Amino acid sequence: MTQSSFSQADRHTGSQFAMTVDVEDYYHVSAFEKSIAPSDWDKWPSRVDRNTRWLLDLFDQHNVKATFFVLGWVAERQRQLIADIAARGHEIASHGYSHRLVYNQTPDVFRDETQRSKALLEEIVQRPVVGYRAASYSITRRSLWALDILAELGFEWDSSIFPIRHDRYGIADSPTAPYQLTTPKGYRLTEFPLSTAQLGPLRLPAAGGGYFRLYPYWLSRKLLRRAAAQGGGAIFYLHPWEIDPEQPRVEGASLLSRFRHYNNLRACPARLTRLLTEVQFTTVAEVLRDATRAPVTEFRFSAA
Repeated sequence: MTQSSFSQADRHTGSQFAMTVDVEDYYHVSAFEKSIAPSDWDKWPSRVDRNTRWLLDLFDQHNVKATFFVLGWVAERQRQLIADIAARGHEIASHGYSHRLVYNQTPDVFRDETQRSKALLEEIVQRPVVGYRAASYSITRRSLWALDILAELGFEWDSSIFPIRHDRYGIADSPTAPYQLTTPKGYRLTEFPLSTAQLGPLRLPAAGGGYFRLYPYWLSRKLLRRAAAQGGGAIFYLHPWEIDPEQPRVEGASLLSRFRHYNNLRACPARLTRLLTEVQFTTVAEVLRDATRAPVTEFRFSAA
C-alpha cells in the first residue's frame, strides 16, 4: 500500500486510533531501577516538562487530542504541566504513583499508591480520572488482583495488558481488541490492550514505544493499520523521553536495557511527525465510545 492510500483510508476511520503518552521521566524507566534508586530521582535533571510540551505543540499542529497517563510522582512536582495538558483538551489518566512494577508490589501498597495518584490528578484537573495504565504493562497473570482494586477505586477502563509473550510483561492468550473483562472478584472493566498485529504466523507488537523506534517506519505503519482492522481500534503509545536524544545517559544498565531505551531516539521525532500526517488519532475515551456501538468481546479473568 502506498503512503497516500494509507493516509486516505485511515483518515476516514480516525476514531479507530488512540494516541497515548506515558508521562514519566527517563530515570523512571523500570529497566534502570537497579541503576537509579527512587530516592535519587530528584538528583537527576528533569526533562519531562520540556519533552511533554514539545509533544503538546506537535499535537496542536496536527489537531490531535491524546490520552496522557500521568505518573503521580511527576504530577506532584509538575502540577502546572498536568493542568496545561488538560486545559489543551487532552484526556488525563493514571500511570500509578511510583512506577514500580505491579507484580512487585503487595495489593495494599498498590491500592494506596493508585488511590493517592488518582486523587492527586483529580485535584489538579478538577474532573474524574477513570483510566489507568500500569508501569511497564505489569498487570500479568501474577497480578490480576490489581484489576479488582482498579474497579474498587472507581476506574472504568484499563490499558495495561499486552497480549504478547515478553520477559517483563504480557498475557499472550488475552484478546487483542478492546473488550469487556470480568475481574477475578466479578467486577467489570473495559480493557484497551496494547496493540498487536498478525504477520503470517507471528503476533507482533504494533503499539509504538520502543517497537516504533526499532521497526522500520513502513512496518510500524502497516502493523498499526492491521491492528485497527482486527476490530475496535488500535492504541499507540510513547514516552516524552523517546523524542529526546540529548537526555543524560544512565550507566550500569544491561546491554539489552540500554538498547531498548536508546535505540533510534534521534529518529523518533521525525517518525512521529510523519505518522501524525498519515493517521488521525484521538483519545482512548473517544475510541472506546465508538467501539461500544458494535458488539464487544467479553472475557473473564479467573483468579491465578
